[in-house]
Amino acid sequence: MFTKCCNQEIKMRRIHIKGDVLCTVLLLVLLCIVFYAHKSLTPIWETMRTEHGSTSSRALLGAPSRVKSLPSKPPNLPLCNPGPSLPAQARPRSQSKPKVQKNPVKSKQKEKNRKVTTTKSKIMPTHPQFDFEDYIRKKDQRNFKMLIDQPDKCPGLKGEPYLLIAIKSVAADFEKRQVVRRTWGREGTIQNGVTVKTVFLLGVPQNVTALPLWDRLLEYESQTFRDILLWDFKDTFFNLTLKETHFLQWVNSSCSKVKFIFKGDADVYVNIENILEMLDGKPVGEDLFVGDIIVHAKPIRRLNSKYFVPELIYGQGLYPSYAGGGGFVMSGHTALRLHKACKEVELFPIDDVFLGMCLLRIGLQPTRHEGFRTFGIVRPSAAPHLQVFDPCFYRELMVVHSLTVPQIWLMWNLLHDPSVRCHSGQGPTSLPFKWRSKIFTRPKTEDPGKQDYGIQVFVKH
Repeated sequence: MFTKCCNQEIKMRRIHIKGDVLCTVLLLVLLCIVFYAHKSLTPIWETMRTEHGSTSSRALLGAPSRVKSLPSKPPNLPLCNPGPSLPAQARPRSQSKPKVQKNPVKSKQKEKNRKVTTTKSKIMPTHPQFDFEDYIRKKDQRNFKMLIDQPDKCPGLKGEPYLLIAIKSVAADFEKRQVVRRTWGREGTIQNGVTVKTVFLLGVPQNVTALPLWDRLLEYESQTFRDILLWDFKDTFFNLTLKETHFLQWVNSSCSKVKFIFKGDADVYVNIENILEMLDGKPVGEDLFVGDIIVHAKPIRRLNSKYFVPELIYGQGLYPSYAGGGGFVMSGHTALRLHKACKEVELFPIDDVFLGMCLLRIGLQPTRHEGFRTFGIVRPSAAPHLQVFDPCFYRELMVVHSLTVPQIWLMWNLLHDPSVRCHSGQGPTSLPFKWRSKIFTRPKTEDPGKQDYGIQVFVKH
């Protein structure tokens, strides 16, 4: 009986041990399944959380919307150890809480569209700086009111001037006008009786707040120097054509008997002596147009170019021959003919080319002269140490473009300094050119205290 009971107890223990082993095995299997499921699902969850939760913040930083699957546990970092939370103001941008999108599908589509737009914006050229549609709407507006005139500029006491100097300028360039007045553009009469007069051509500033009381400045300049011509159109790059047509109109009405005209920019140096020598003996009543002539020029179609012109404005492949706007010389007879022709030619936004169209209209071929350097002086690559800013080099030229105020002042003094000698042993100016002692003729009633800043202004530069 005792033996039977012992056998039953041993049997029950074996059954109990087998049950424990079986439960242990089942638990291990379940743990393996859970671990496997965790390892398999974590990358998918991380990817979904990255794509759907961080889309807006990554888009603001310019990152693409799709990212590769991240590992469930970064190397050498705990899986769930975010550290102490920071307040909203002190939290770095990289740790900011992602904004959850309500609709992940729409978010993905928006990100794709944004990515395509960003890519297109990088490869598309810059838009033109000029509103050609507005220009086409207003291109027939040719006549603008004259705000400041100089009706007594040309007649004077001794008749029309032999040479009229017309300089394109803007209201803010007071220093450039001053250095022209005191150097190569000064008015006066040479010993042989040749009279030179000067005018500056201006429009209304495009940004009137950049130069407060600009109108008072030009009014005072006009009272002091009597050389300001101002019209009521915006002084912009593409409105230089209006400045051209209105100047020709002024010549026709107020200075029709002028012998010759030099027209150019304020940032050029001009050897008036050489120009007068070139004009010596030229017949007054004939056509003359001399400058730095550009031939076979093609319209520029690049949107980011300052001189961009669409085919809608000019559809032909080549421009007519025209002179560089830095400076050219024409006879008064040619100026009157151009005034009539320009009224028959459709306005063109580039003034140099427009004047070439007017020359083509009257059938006049402009003459190229080597002394007109409207594109500046280029230093040869074979001689990088060549000194191009040399008075002995400049004395042979007519016009040199792109000089600063101090350079114009310096070159004028170098060319007229008797101590400056060239290698040939001659002075810097071979032509005997002298001004009369009284260059500016002012009324006796003028207040002597109303003098301009004078030469000392430019010495300080």
